[in-house]
Amino acid sequence: MSTHIPQPKSAFDKELMTGALLDAFKKLDPRSLWRNPVMFAVEIASCITLVTFILSLIGANQEPVWFTAAVSVWLWLTVLFSTFAEALAEGRGKARAASLRKSRTDVTAKLLKTPDFTSSQSTIGADQLRKGDYILVEANDLIAGDGDVVAGAALVNEAAVTGESAPVVRESGGDRSAVTGGTTVIANSIIVQITANPGETFIDRMISLIEGAKRRKTPNEVALEVLLIALTLVFLLVCANISPLSIYSVAAAGQGSPVSLTILVALFVCLAPTTIAALLPAIGIAGMDRLFQKNVIALSGRAIEAAGDVNVLLLDKTGTITLGNREAVAFVPVGGHSDLELAKAALTASLSDETPEGRSVVALAKLKHGLLPEALPVSATAISFSADTRLSGVDIDCIMYRKGAADSIAAFVNKQGGIVPKDLEERVNAIAHAGATPLVVCRGAEILGVINLKDIVKSGLQERFQQLRSMGIKTVMITGDNPLTAAAIAAEAQVDDFLAQAKPEDKLRMIKDYQEAGFMVAMTGDGTNDAPALAQADVAVAMNSGTQPAREAANIIDLDSNPTKLLDIVEIGKQILMTRGNLTTFSISNDIAKYFAIIPAALLSIYPQLGALNVMHLASPYSAILSAVIFNAIIIPMLVPLALKGTKFRAMPAEKLLIYNLLVYGVGGIILPFIGIKAIDLGIGLFI
Repeated sequence: MSTHIPQPKSAFDKELMTGALLDAFKKLDPRSLWRNPVMFAVEIASCITLVTFILSLIGANQEPVWFTAAVSVWLWLTVLFSTFAEALAEGRGKARAASLRKSRTDVTAKLLKTPDFTSSQSTIGADQLRKGDYILVEANDLIAGDGDVVAGAALVNEAAVTGESAPVVRESGGDRSAVTGGTTVIANSIIVQITANPGETFIDRMISLIEGAKRRKTPNEVALEVLLIALTLVFLLVCANISPLSIYSVAAAGQGSPVSLTILVALFVCLAPTTIAALLPAIGIAGMDRLFQKNVIALSGRAIEAAGDVNVLLLDKTGTITLGNREAVAFVPVGGHSDLELAKAALTASLSDETPEGRSVVALAKLKHGLLPEALPVSATAISFSADTRLSGVDIDCIMYRKGAADSIAAFVNKQGGIVPKDLEERVNAIAHAGATPLVVCRGAEILGVINLKDIVKSGLQERFQQLRSMGIKTVMITGDNPLTAAAIAAEAQVDDFLAQAKPEDKLRMIKDYQEAGFMVAMTGDGTNDAPALAQADVAVAMNSGTQPAREAANIIDLDSNPTKLLDIVEIGKQILMTRGNLTTFSISNDIAKYFAIIPAALLSIYPQLGALNVMHLASPYSAILSAVIFNAIIIPMLVPLALKGTKFRAMPAEKLLIYNLLVYGVGGIILPFIGIKAIDLGIGLFI
């Protein structure tokens, strides 16, 4: 069952465009289009103009045939451009879903009676697995379904899902126990308990989610749609009253002719908020697609919407703010010993230590003094770290090299009859107060010094946190470290606040406190102990490598298991809100130019004085009305790239952002239609 997320296609890929065009015609079906009430009203208006065109053909209409035909064609194109924008946005997601389906093949599973490597087994198809079943997965086997590792540990290649080729460790009893169907075990064996029935797996959900057409509307989107419907009804009433008003005015003035049905329909379509109504579905679907491009699955459009309103971010320290592994950065000798003497002992004590911290000690010894690790002699005995002793090292030729916590090494040395140097406590406290971890080194009964193990803050995070701060978003670091270490890391990373020695109930309480104060809270997590807080958070991002409870509690899943993606998710959420707001501003603003084009043209025969409003000096009433209709239609495909790509994210306070967008999209929305309508009018003049 090999699966992978295909690379995103260009928005204007030929195959994608062809499919979107076919879907656009299908979406003209009123049973589908009624979900977009504004464009549904435009479709009805298009049908009315088609009738007036037929009446013109048989001489039952005073307006020229070319005029009614052109208005009808461009109104139909307005609807078609709207459905095309939505179909194009959906197209990329559907292409990915189709690719996922094609890439899935049947796979068998080794079903176990009990979660034991010695249990009897039988071979069945993956589609026969049920939630709660146990399966054995050995090296080079495909994992047949979603589940949790309940026994063993193995290297798993998750490139089929995440696109990353580096294998990851999946083991029982921790926060790295969840596995996804379709991934491959490349070393060792594990027993997996299935957590989803066929059709309910992560890949199945991903296929469903990628098909953006099934996306539920968010509250913000629903509110905007209600506003658009209200505006449409207002303009419908205005246009409906113009007709009897014009009839009365003709009778009173004794000149001119009443406003025709074709012109009334054209006026209504041009004044209704068709631009934003046409692009609204595409904006939301494209936002989800931008998350997919970053290998992030949003379980609902509501989650992305909430991300745009987040003003408090809770971030784990390890792996999010720091690189995740502490590194040795300095040797600090004590008791009169030299730096070189300490480095040699630290290197020897680390020869059997394969942890990232142990390897960093070896690297530091090489960097500082050119020391190279040697192979352990056959007679050497490796001492592994344990929670009880809190130290590790090597015994070579009756000499014991150890490194570990200060109190553990002190107790070890005292037991050997040694003496703890007077300056050790001072050096240890200085390192701890700086936010690092002191690792004391001894050789036999003699303490030589301290290794400074430092959490390395990821580069560039300070700038990103500053961006978030400028938008009014507060960052809070969560860590299990002691308050001194937490304070030092928080200061270096430049987060706004921190929670030290955090327990699950502490995280949950903090989220509730912020929410009760009126804040929208986002959080990342991957462990079972994170599940309660994730379920409470407004935006909950779970790592794909995390436990099943964490993934079920979240509303966003990061396939790459990179906690810093939370920052990207917030940016995309705000980008969606900004795009929607900007296009709404533009849509409403560009109506102003249409007033100056259509209203004087519609009533000029009755009130010649309205000719003064023809500031664009349009050639004729028919040309003015048709120019406005054409501009109203072509502006939709012109804005499709912006709807798909989104407004450029700018980190600035809300009031400055509002002013900026009003200037660009408000003033721009006023000026551009004047230029566009005039240019179209000049073009029409060449043909009539």
